[in-house]
Amino acid sequence: MTLVIRGRRVLTPEGLQPAALVIADGKILRVDAHDARIDGARVIDAGDDLVTPGIVDSHVHINEPGRTEWEGFATATQAAAAGGITTVVDMPLNCIPATTSRTAAETKRASLQGQQFVNVAFWGGVIPGNQHELAGLAAFGIKGAKCFLCPSGVDEFPCVTREDLESALPILRDLGVTLLVHAELPGPLDEAEKQLARAKADPRQYATYLASRPRAAEDEAVALVIELCRKHNARAHIVHLSSASAIPLLRDAQADGVQISAETCLHYLAFTSEEIAAGQTQFKCAPPIRERENRELLWRGLEEGVLSMVVSDHSPCTPALKHLDTGDFLGAWGGISSLQLGLPLLWTLAQARGHGVTQLVQWNSVAPAKLAGLELRKGKLQAGYDADIVIWNETETMQVEPAHLRHRHKVTPYAGRVLMGVVKKTIVNGEVAFDARDSLSSTPHGAFQSAKEQ
Repeated sequence: MTLVIRGRRVLTPEGLQPAALVIADGKILRVDAHDARIDGARVIDAGDDLVTPGIVDSHVHINEPGRTEWEGFATATQAAAAGGITTVVDMPLNCIPATTSRTAAETKRASLQGQQFVNVAFWGGVIPGNQHELAGLAAFGIKGAKCFLCPSGVDEFPCVTREDLESALPILRDLGVTLLVHAELPGPLDEAEKQLARAKADPRQYATYLASRPRAAEDEAVALVIELCRKHNARAHIVHLSSASAIPLLRDAQADGVQISAETCLHYLAFTSEEIAAGQTQFKCAPPIRERENRELLWRGLEEGVLSMVVSDHSPCTPALKHLDTGDFLGAWGGISSLQLGLPLLWTLAQARGHGVTQLVQWNSVAPAKLAGLELRKGKLQAGYDADIVIWNETETMQVEPAHLRHRHKVTPYAGRVLMGVVKKTIVNGEVAFDARDSLSSTPHGAFQSAKEQ
């Protein structure tokens, strides 16, 4: 049956306007006038609520197969649907096996069956010695492969050296695959750790953890990636940039034509190190949340376009691994759970700084879709695009209650925070995946997304 989504404020490529989206077989057939009549169609009337493209979160750790006690596809994609996210791109580590070969990617894809409440795509991985696997990952349909320049925290995903990247980058370039980089170099991290050990710094103090991940580790790593991209004419993307002092490096490289982009995360734009109290390990992530001045500079880099997108870096674990009982920042797992909160959180922050809905969608849908190789199907409400849509009220507020989160575990630094923007309906491939009145659909409507199928 044809579906029509009618609203007085639909975000089309021409801007917000009254319109009717005509949908069939999971695609937008056309954008009609608001009062268009389509015989026999099922109609969803959004009224004055916003109708915008579904969010694409291109930085999510779901951890299945292998560590489903940390998260899993069912809970992650249910949380995504409740938050207006219609596509997630899963990172290659924390699952077992890590997604560093086509065989591992096929194994992960098999575990998706019956659990996709939103669309799911995968990133591949670059680790020492897997250069011969990169062509298979590209053939599978991945558009990017992630590496770590420092230890990742899991044995299955070792970090790479400069020599590893010298070998991998030409291959990735020729395959049309982007290198995604966790950009922290081990040298500055090791030196900081030694200094803290000599000082016998208190592991319960956030200042101790912040000192353990100095800006120099990020800045030097970004400089290295820029150098290698320039040398090999390859494309790279810096994930979860935290250090604002790397922004001038990125700005200059982009101006010179180097193929490098970068993202930042919700938590770096929302929090500052000054507000994190002793023992609050729910705030721990890597790279770390930095000072207030740093946050302001990240916003400026985003507004200038040096940073192109905002993602969640949803990185859950079991509560025990967060060491909430001891408050040990150095021993706790680093990762923040925020998948369900991405739309209201970013809107709360962005609108307070004078940004509108069009800019929001550029940051959380259009740019991530392009990075993932899905820009011809996701991020716009126009004919031929997938019918991935969120209907939401941008003036209504909500308070974050951990019990209402659909992530497997409820530990979050956003608990109690009042956010603006409430999701009313999430449409995935032309089907209602979430309705605020009726909760989640019992039927998973998501599909695996391959960059080859554009």
